[in-house]
Amino acid sequence: MSLMKTLAKVAIGVAVAKGAQSMMKGSGGGLGGLVRDAAGRAGSGQSFGGQQSRQGGAGLQEMLGGLLGGSTGAGSAGGSPAGLGGLLESLGGGKAGGLQDMLSGLASSAGAGGLLGALSGRAQQRPQTGKASFGEVLNSAFDATPQPEIEPSGDQEAAAALMLRAMIQAAKSDGTLDDAEREKLLGHLGDDVDAEEAAFVQNELSAPVDVDALVAQTPAGMEQQVYAVSVLGIDLDAQSEAEYLHRLAKGYGMDAQSVNDIHQQLGVPSLYT
Repeated sequence: MSLMKTLAKVAIGVAVAKGAQSMMKGSGGGLGGLVRDAAGRAGSGQSFGGQQSRQGGAGLQEMLGGLLGGSTGAGSAGGSPAGLGGLLESLGGGKAGGLQDMLSGLASSAGAGGLLGALSGRAQQRPQTGKASFGEVLNSAFDATPQPEIEPSGDQEAAAALMLRAMIQAAKSDGTLDDAEREKLLGHLGDDVDAEEAAFVQNELSAPVDVDALVAQTPAGMEQQVYAVSVLGIDLDAQSEAEYLHRLAKGYGMDAQSVNDIHQQLGVPSLYT
């Protein structure tokens, strides 16, 4: 398979879990007063609020749309990919070639490329130049899409590894990984995940939470993308989770507006008031 395919499958599990939570909580839910003033205790003058995200946030399930079996979601009128891949490509300004350009040489770098050691260098054996953008490759990895799956390049596999690490680490940020959270991350992997990819995920599940290491491994310009997938991996219903996202955003040098904009696009409560 590929780590890109693994990332898509984990995203499906997250979408299903978040959809079930939304139905249980109704239109309310969110952070409430639980995490209020947490940022102040973390050394910031801003505070985490319990407000719902502003109108216009699509939410993960709607954003995945055809990637989970509805309309194709292959692209927009402007030619950019839709769905999760399109969102990730749009972050940071959505400049032409933006995310793809940031990935150049990633598989061989000492940062995110180092995550691929558990895969016996297989990612380095993939084509150096991808056949399509990261967003297009990720969208094609969803089982329900009608278009053929696109083989990822080594650099795209390294980016997928980094995003998987971010998502799994976020899920553990409250200090526990209960059966429901484990099912959310692993329940949709299926039998087509090979032994190396399964071992990579299991290693990440058992690794300690280390915000500083994740920040150091993230290539310059990819901060918003990695932050976004971190939000996907988190329920954001505990103060410790909000504090984790605050620490990650601070490590990336992201301002409150940029953070809240990502939360809005994902259809989750804003982090900062």
